This record gives sequence, C-alpha cells and structure tokens, in this order.
Amino acid sequence: MPVDRSVTTLLAVCTAILVFAAMYVASGILAPLACAFFVIAIVWPLQQRLQKIMPKLAALLVVIAVTFVSLGVLGSMVVWGVSRVAGWLVGNAARFQSLFDFKADWLEQHDIFIGQLAMEHFSVGWMLRLFQGLTLQLQGYLSFGFVVFIFLMLGLLEVDLSHGKLAALPHQTGQTIIRAATETAAKLRRYMLVRTLMSILTGLVVFGFAVAAGLDLAMEWGVIAFALNYIPFIGPLAATVLPTLLAIAQFESMQMAIFVFVCLNIIQFMIGSYLEPLIAGATLSLSPFMVLFAVLFGSFLWGISGAFIGVPVLIAVVTLCAQSPSSRWAADLLSGQSSTRRETAP
Repeated sequence: MPVDRSVTTLLAVCTAILVFAAMYVASGILAPLACAFFVIAIVWPLQQRLQKIMPKLAALLVVIAVTFVSLGVLGSMVVWGVSRVAGWLVGNAARFQSLFDFKADWLEQHDIFIGQLAMEHFSVGWMLRLFQGLTLQLQGYLSFGFVVFIFLMLGLLEVDLSHGKLAALPHQTGQTIIRAATETAAKLRRYMLVRTLMSILTGLVVFGFAVAAGLDLAMEWGVIAFALNYIPFIGPLAATVLPTLLAIAQFESMQMAIFVFVCLNIIQFMIGSYLEPLIAGATLSLSPFMVLFAVLFGSFLWGISGAFIGVPVLIAVVTLCAQSPSSRWAADLLSGQSSTRRETAP
C-alpha cells in the first residue's frame, strides 16, 4: 500500500507538471479562451434579458458592442495614462539625469560603489524604454482581444446548447457541472462588481491625494491607479512605485518621496485589504496566500492576461471543489474561511 500511494503521488505530480507545461506552451489559445469564459460569465445575464425582447443574434451584437466599448475605454485609459507619464519623463529627463548623477557621486564619496551600477541599469533611458515597452505591449494586446471576442461570440451562441447537453448527462454529473458553473458565474459577477467599485474609489482617492500633495500628473495617477487595481497585488504595487519614483525628481527630496510612498500604500491597504473584503463578504473569501500565488503564477503562464485572470480561475476552482465531499478539503484549503463558516455562509 505505501508503494501504491507513492506511485500515485508521483503520477499526480508528473501529470500536474505536464498540464502546466501544456498551459504555458498553448498560452496563445488557452489564455484568450479563459478570458472569454470569464467575460461570458459576466455578460450572460445581459444576453438572457436581451434575448427576451429581440432576436438572439441582435442581442449578441448588442452584448458584444457593450463589452467592446467597455474594454476599449479601460484599455485607452491605461494607454493614455502611461503615455502621459512617458511624455513627462521625456520633458524632465535632464532633471532625472542630474539627480541620478548627484546620488551616484554621493554614494561614491561614502565608499559605496553601487552608484555606477545603478546608473547603468536604472538610468532615465532605461525608464523611458520601460514605459515605451509597456505601451507597445498594451497595443499588442489588440490581437489578443480579437481572439477573445471570437471565442466570446461563439461561446455566447452555445451557452443554451451546452446547458442542454450537460443536463442530459447521467448520474447527476451534468447537474453538478451546471450548479458549479452557475455558482461560479454569480461569484465572478460579484467579484467584478466589487473590484470595479474599489477601483473607482482607489482612483478617486489617489487623484485627491496627488492634488493635495502637489504631485504632477494627478489625473494620470488616478487613472492608472483605477485601471491597474483590477490586477491584485501587482497593479497596486505599480500604481504606488511609479508616482514615488517621479516624486523623487519633482520634489528632489527623499523625505517627500517616502511620504508619497507611505501614503499611497496606506490608501491601497485600507481599500484593498480592509474595505474590499468587508464588502465582498464570505462568499468571495479566498486565502491571501493563494490569491498572490494565483496572480504570480498566472502572470508566469500567460503574462498580463494571466495576472488578471488568475483570481477568477482560483474562484472557479474553489467553487468546483466545493461541489463534492471528496474534494471539499481543497476548497477549504484554498478559501479564506473554515469549513464551518463555509457551511453557514449565504
């Protein structure tokens, strides 16, 4: 028996490695497919309502148009904010360079010889290339979005058909899948609603703080904070570090830069770690460790899209595992609540 268990464990580990390797290799197909499933879960109630008052294809066109406009506006806000910050960097390149030179000389005078190394790798040119590369990468996601919309259109047309096929499966298998999919879709819609509200609040508070602190590009920082807040951990970190770096050059004071960094972190912590879980409630409670793992692992597999879709995938896995007594332990492990609280949660 011990030998059998060890062989089974080894096979499970090898299978997991092969599955993750296949997900990485097939990212060009699986990433847009996962994003399409996520969008279908969000927009399906709208599709259902529209189908009651207009033909199915007409309802589909309306849903696709609404989705396209919403995502287009969000993407345009990110590109606009990043482009404006990059333009500010170009206009203030001399100030940045003189500040870098001064800090490098100060370090060398104190026998700290990392200044030249920092100058080589973190110069103004490096920062400009970073922002330009980010802008180009965002523009490159247009082709990714096209594939997502193809999957989205085909998926919305087949939701009712797939529901019927699953319902016809024997031994309650189809009903279990339908129930898990329904619960997952409801949780994903609530997740996106809460995330959107918190992103709006974060953008407004960051904008207000930037105006009060006298930071340049206050509107841009608010827009970037709003858009990047949809990516847990990574987005808020970027929306905190970038204004801090530019505050160093603007105010030429490390004390002011530290003040900006601390205040932005307090804003992100109060909204993301206190207010958002309070509003989301127990039904979306997830282990913070697993959320961070999902974001980082998703980013490793599928880039920015993986970082965004990582938490929704985790929500789907937890919901699916909770459907069966044999896998409920996994749902308890991945969630942020005990099994007792899970049973009493609405």
